[in-house]
Amino acid sequence: MFDQLGLSSEILRAVSDEGYVNPTPIQAQVIPSILAGRDVMASAQTGTGKTAGFTLPLLYRLQAHASTSMSPARHPVRALIMAPTRELAMQIDESVKKYGKYLALRSAVVFGGISIEPQIAVLQTGVEILVATPGRLLDLVEQKAVNFSKTEVLVLDEADRMLDMGFLPDIRRVMALLPQQRQSLMFSATFSSEIRKLADSLLKQPIRIEAAARNTVNESISHIVHRVNPGNKFALLLHLIRQQNLKQALVFVKTKHGSSQLAQMLTRNEISAAAIHGDKNQQQRTQALAEFKNGEIQILVATDVAARGIDIEKLSHVVNYELPGNPEDYVHRIGRTGRAGSKGKAISLVSEHEKELLANIEKLLNTKLEVEPVTGFEAEQSLRNLPDRKNRMASGNSRHDSKPAENTENEKGRKLPASHRYADSRRGGISKHSDPIFTQPYVPQSNPASPAAARQAETQSLFLAYRQEKKTVPALFTALTKNKIKQEN
Repeated sequence: MFDQLGLSSEILRAVSDEGYVNPTPIQAQVIPSILAGRDVMASAQTGTGKTAGFTLPLLYRLQAHASTSMSPARHPVRALIMAPTRELAMQIDESVKKYGKYLALRSAVVFGGISIEPQIAVLQTGVEILVATPGRLLDLVEQKAVNFSKTEVLVLDEADRMLDMGFLPDIRRVMALLPQQRQSLMFSATFSSEIRKLADSLLKQPIRIEAAARNTVNESISHIVHRVNPGNKFALLLHLIRQQNLKQALVFVKTKHGSSQLAQMLTRNEISAAAIHGDKNQQQRTQALAEFKNGEIQILVATDVAARGIDIEKLSHVVNYELPGNPEDYVHRIGRTGRAGSKGKAISLVSEHEKELLANIEKLLNTKLEVEPVTGFEAEQSLRNLPDRKNRMASGNSRHDSKPAENTENEKGRKLPASHRYADSRRGGISKHSDPIFTQPYVPQSNPASPAAARQAETQSLFLAYRQEKKTVPALFTALTKNKIKQEN
């Protein structure tokens, strides 16, 4: 029971308003240690309440400084919470406001991607709790908009990512500005041995708390692996969305470009989708996330920038369209589902060249993930492989679907050179590398007999690409290309 942890009546009232009665294991273990003033390094499965685990005791500790005074001097920064992503920073700020709503404490969140001026204005009014991403925080420090002379507590959330992905220099710069006498807390779902050693150098005799076995995932999440050829991944994703009637699913890819392209392809196939990644401005990211939470968007396609910090109540499905290069990112990705005791399902679409990535994930989790065929999908793909155009149309094949490797004929039945089988219709050129979202693995063509032959082959491929997209071939392009071929002959 929360009322047995030593928290104040105001905080307990806010917790009760959210419908919580009993603390999670990580909360029950970590809250007493924080209230005792100890440095803490805690790890637990995603979705088990780590944010409340440090927010609640932090609010209790600062409650003695609560003031209704309008003077900024009465509201210095007493607690600094640092997070690696904008989304996570906003989520933490929401928790601080939610659980501290009956306290006269001020909080603010600052991050990059938006104008710094409004953030400076807020800090000038005074805040006790500041949530920040490292880069924007240092920008504010350089502009002398923030002072840490009264800071009592430092929290590093998702500490493994901040220390392991290039944030360490920024973290050290910020820590050098803080008072030596302070309490430091580190939270994450995963801690490697190297990160643990590094944390020991930043904390003072920390208490280590693990609410579950190291690098494990929530037992309420089921894991399914579907083997698929790279060229059939998009068709399989469409099949799963329609077959399982997915109303809300978070789909992960590796790259920003891939995220945008996959969202566009889903939209063209009448699936409401949006992309969220680092190149999107903050307004776009916030809007996409809000529409997804409200059910206005069926599929949210994301890079790993969204793996940490997205908290969507009762999200049923997470799909790994591409497996992450870092196996620990798998833990954070699937942790977006199965939160707060609800059931969740993690689906991974794994092609041949991702076998090693899958093996690394299974090694980290110390378990074998279940491989399942997709009912009806194999028969559908066999139908699409037939050269007969009517059969392909009857199967519901879209012009956006990647064609299987065996289909090496054009619509007139003429055999195409190997290099033409994987023409990238989006760029109007030949794909020179394997892109699991858009193409089959590249099959090198034989050396052409002459430069003219190579030019003619490339021209034919471009014409095919325009034809597949049902676009008019530019006349100027056609004339210029033919003249070059004549000159080379």
